[in-house]
Amino acid sequence: MGALHAGHLALVRAAHAHGDAVAVSIFVNPLQFNNKDDLAKYPRHPEEDRRMLSEVGTQMLLMPDNGALFRNFTPSEYDLNGLDGLMEGASRPGHFQGVVNVVERLFHYVRPDVVLFGEKDRQQLAVIRHVTNQLRWPVKIVGHPTVRDPDGLALSSRNQRLSTAERQLAPVLYRALNAIKDSSFILSVEDALEAGRQLLAETPSVELDYLTLVHPGTLQPLENWEGVQEAVALIAAQVGPVRLIDNITITR
Repeated sequence: MGALHAGHLALVRAAHAHGDAVAVSIFVNPLQFNNKDDLAKYPRHPEEDRRMLSEVGTQMLLMPDNGALFRNFTPSEYDLNGLDGLMEGASRPGHFQGVVNVVERLFHYVRPDVVLFGEKDRQQLAVIRHVTNQLRWPVKIVGHPTVRDPDGLALSSRNQRLSTAERQLAPVLYRALNAIKDSSFILSVEDALEAGRQLLAETPSVELDYLTLVHPGTLQPLENWEGVQEAVALIAAQVGPVRLIDNITITR
């Protein structure tokens, strides 16, 4: 959605290994915002974005306005296999329907063979993979590892809205995920989650939305470690005016 950072540019660099030409779409999608104020304040730097993309070898850039993208548009209702009822879906009703509606239109205009999405939005990646498989879209979906600042904070365009003090607090999300990782497969699932919650409690100004351990494929919550070789810990929390999300993969 623009306001590009090193995480986005890592996607572009990685994309060169998957094809002869790399295209990037930039569109601040109104369908996926539940909060009009959040949409209005979402950072937009189109000229800077163009410059950054040119420097990393982007051959094509699609940057439509609402009128162009939504001309003759009728929203579809997709079967998301329950993925829109969990975590981000539960906190932001309609969000993933809005994401998929616009992603399908962008795919239609660009017609990519391979598409890269960052794993920071792990649930979004799962949703798009599900719809791609279900509807047999002729595209391969590739996830790319989350890019982080040295203190562990996952790069996000929304980080630009954090004050200096809030930016210093934000890495607690990553530390909480790692507290869970350190306890996973040793303590029970609930006790591992409690380790993360306790760490977050040390920063009461960070307001937790959810903290959970799930199966990597289905994103369904784990009840125990029986038969589990890999899990994903996910978090969403409010830091000042900004809602941040993050996740890490945990292996036995």
